[in-house]
Amino acid sequence: MGKIYYVMGKSSSGKDTVYKKLLERHPGFRTIVPYTTRPIREGERDGVEYFFVDDERLREMQEAEQVIEVRSYNTRCGIWTYFTADDGQIDLKTHDYLVIGTLVSYRALREYFGAEKLIPVYIEVEDGLRLARAVERERRQAEPKYSELCRRFLADEEDFSEEKLRRAGIVRRFENRDLDACLEEIEDYIRSSERV
Repeated sequence: MGKIYYVMGKSSSGKDTVYKKLLERHPGFRTIVPYTTRPIREGERDGVEYFFVDDERLREMQEAEQVIEVRSYNTRCGIWTYFTADDGQIDLKTHDYLVIGTLVSYRALREYFGAEKLIPVYIEVEDGLRLARAVERERRQAEPKYSELCRRFLADEEDFSEEKLRRAGIVRRFENRDLDACLEEIEDYIRSSERV
């Protein structure tokens, strides 16, 4: 039976890089592409990072009872919604999956599929380094949205509070100061959870 290894962390913790490197090093992992109503960013591709849809498509999927979890954020650029759907991408009878997302979506998937199927991979970085990374990434955008960066950074304090991490059963944490060391630690963790 397959498992879902769920990578999460605050914005600019390096979780996207960790996720991509793990996929490169472990091509047997399947992925689950989430959905969003937010505009596509420079360098993103529909169906790769997200399926980019409108509110009408979200409603259609909700009416078809395909939506596992949904979250909306009132951003400086409008309301952006993110969701995970049971749309045929997931077959835990035959495959292991590597997923990236939020603590809220992790908890929803854990409830939907069962705690034994979800393995959390929580990435941490010191806040000053995280903020510097976020500013540098935003600076590279064609139209930087620094106010949204600040909103996300502050919202992470609430979204990933110690209490919420505890309630979600997040015990193991992976410090992402050195990417290679972080990846090795995560891979050891994945190997040990495969034996369980």
